[in-house]
Amino acid sequence: MTSYCDHCGLPADAGEHASCLAARTMEPPRYCSRCRRRMVVQVTPLGWSARCVEHGTLNG
Repeated sequence: MTSYCDHCGLPADAGEHASCLAARTMEPPRYCSRCRRRMVVQVTPLGWSARCVEHGTLNG
């Protein structure tokens, strides 16, 4: 099963994702790491939630 970068949506094993990891320290995920679908993201003062239509909700 292929996993994907949750920031850029590209396959996790394809290329360098150092800039994605750096961006993820300040931002919520944008893509589902399991299916590469763009997620619905909601940011609040207390955190964030990201929802994939196939795999459900992540909270941070």
